[in-house]
Amino acid sequence: MHTLLVEDDDRMAHALGTALALRGHTVRRVSRALDALRHTGEAEFVLLDLGLPDLDGLELLRRLRAVCAVPLIVVTARCEEHDIVRGLRAGADDYVVKPFRMAELMARIDSVRRRSAPGAGAEPTADPAYGVGRAGQEPVRAGDALIDLAGRTVTVAGDQVRLTRREFDVLAHLAARPGEVHSRDEILYRVWGDALQAASRSLDVHVAGIRAKTGRPGLVRTVHGFGYQLGPGTSLGEQGTSAVDREPGVR
Repeated sequence: MHTLLVEDDDRMAHALGTALALRGHTVRRVSRALDALRHTGEAEFVLLDLGLPDLDGLELLRRLRAVCAVPLIVVTARCEEHDIVRGLRAGADDYVVKPFRMAELMARIDSVRRRSAPGAGAEPTADPAYGVGRAGQEPVRAGDALIDLAGRTVTVAGDQVRLTRREFDVLAHLAARPGEVHSRDEILYRVWGDALQAASRSLDVHVAGIRAKTGRPGLVRTVHGFGYQLGPGTSLGEQGTSAVDREPGVR
């Protein structure tokens, strides 16, 4: 596994590089965003600090996601909720705040790698009952939204919507069994592989991204105190007084 380490702090870069090498990674460390963009093509995994000297790390993340889809974890001292939300919405597969335990970061890297391995697809494929991504499976319609589980595409009113990999995984999990209400822990386990992430806002952020990008806040229905369900895909103008309940702080 060739890992691109984007970190401007020499001591942190040395510690991370050593830990990664001990786990079999080959590591290219760069300290500037421009160098990161130059070496993106050879990377199989990216660890990205946000405090870079030549470009804000979130802007670099957006640029990286425009040209590649390799697994990426943000590792940063920025711990405010709005920073975490922006990082996840920009396409990070995970977000780790400094200081952190090295063993935990290595476990998160392994988890993201498993979910991103060729043939793995969305995590729900681990359960054949969900059938997510099976060839020949019929797309799921919710209002004017069409979710193609096999092709991993979403269209709304005939226009394709670009979701991040994780946003699609969440939506696909709900669409695989559209009549059911899915608990937060179940979704976190199936999509992230870790129900303990229930303490984070990752799931809520990705649900917010689905609603915003599709323009259909009713596409994902919140069941307060439990989880989420695929909704009728109503538009903003159709919500009226029965608008979909929203999670606080991420909309």
